Amino acid sequence: MKPHLNPPLRAVAVSGGMQRPSRAVSLAEHLLGLVGEQLHCEQQLIELGQLAPQLAGALWRSQLPDAVEQQLAAVEQADILIVSTPVYRGSYTGLFKHFFDFIDQDALIDTPVLLAATGGSERHALMIDHQLRPLFSFFQARTLPLGVYATDKDFLDYRLHDEALIQRSQLAVQRALPLLELKRHAQTAAAAVAAA
Repeated sequence: MKPHLNPPLRAVAVSGGMQRPSRAVSLAEHLLGLVGEQLHCEQQLIELGQLAPQLAGALWRSQLPDAVEQQLAAVEQADILIVSTPVYRGSYTGLFKHFFDFIDQDALIDTPVLLAATGGSERHALMIDHQLRPLFSFFQARTLPLGVYATDKDFLDYRLHDEALIQRSQLAVQRALPLLELKRHAQTAAAAVAAA
């Protein structure tokens, strides 16, 4: 059986929110939905709050249960990664960092990453550039130039309602599309070679 020449891209969102409902989860879902509107892709949302009991105490990846291993593999195989975390004491949550400590350091090379965060006020908006961007630069990922930062007032019943932020989210996704088209062309070419 010949492989499909246009397999769906894999869009994965990771939320560092510790509870549900969570503004970080809502922001991740919103951005993931925008990607899905623009591209033929498989979508997956990973909520670290739900994985916390299985991550706690693990020092090595080999100590993690299969459920967490599957989520790590999904991140490593993503064609686009969306990350969203609440700001906690000026940075991403400890659980967020703990999860990414288990990601293979070469797995995200050249992967487009859309950075997003939520906080109580605008004072923490630079966390995206001062904390998240360096973390994913370590992985040699392609952090997208436009991040999305949302405050409590941008949400109504845990759904984005601020029009300026909604437009910024759309623009952030639009800026990702050229990189994803390059990835799509590379996949199509590889599938055509395999089918020949």
